[in-house]
Amino acid sequence: MAIFEGAGVALVTPFKESGEVNYEKLEELVEEQIASGTDSIIVCGTTGEASTMTHEEHLDTIKYVCEVTKKRIPVIAGTGSNCTDTAVYLSKEAESQGADGLLLVSPYYNKATQNGLKAHFKAVANEVKIPIILYNIPARTGINIAAETIADLCLNVENIVGVKEASGNFTAIADLMSLTDGNVDLYSGNDDQIVPMMSLGGKGVISVLSNIAPAQTHEICEAYFKGDVKRSAALQLAAIPLINALFCEVNPIPVKAALNLMGKAAGPMRLPLTEMEPKNQERLKLAMKEYGIL
Repeated sequence: MAIFEGAGVALVTPFKESGEVNYEKLEELVEEQIASGTDSIIVCGTTGEASTMTHEEHLDTIKYVCEVTKKRIPVIAGTGSNCTDTAVYLSKEAESQGADGLLLVSPYYNKATQNGLKAHFKAVANEVKIPIILYNIPARTGINIAAETIADLCLNVENIVGVKEASGNFTAIADLMSLTDGNVDLYSGNDDQIVPMMSLGGKGVISVLSNIAPAQTHEICEAYFKGDVKRSAALQLAAIPLINALFCEVNPIPVKAALNLMGKAAGPMRLPLTEMEPKNQERLKLAMKEYGIL
């Protein structure tokens, strides 16, 4: 059984102007997501700016989200690292703090071989009991997890159950689902590809869009799973201009800007990420108005 089906939000981490994690606003965001029908919270991933958090902040944020969520929906903790020992440490701690699953990005910068990737992910899986979703995003990490590697891990390591696919390579994704006879929990890592991914057997999406349009993102998945593919596709296409605006600068710059425009007080970015360029913010604002959320 999948950790979740539908729309999981890749949650932002709100910061105070001082740079500290704003736990009060974080609680508000979690409660809003749950009330809007979001199917899972993914905390401390790329969108959550985990890469600029200390280990203590990272784990405190995971713990806090687990406490607020209170098992109403699953919490999946981003605990990946390019250092295997660090990934093991974060994963074990996240499990002890109540996470229902883990999201492990492929080791970045090191550029491991496929055998190295297998050894890395197995080393983490051997130290925890909760299910693991791999995260394939070569544009950020510099390395692709091959379909054969994902298939081998999902079929032969009990608690490696799926993958968040953000490569955009549908040939490889189709190969993966063929190699596993569909026995892998596949999630879209790109908001503009939710419906095509579900058509190959995907379980849903781990979504940036859901931060600002949680009910709509949930509905894209819900309509599809209820058999109304036409409606699901129409909802997907209606969101494309907003999705494009959300990625006109590197994530999570635009989505935090969007939340701030909505009065959600997501706060500033942490360097080296900077605030959104004015012309792009105008583009984002227009897309939000046209989509009806501003």
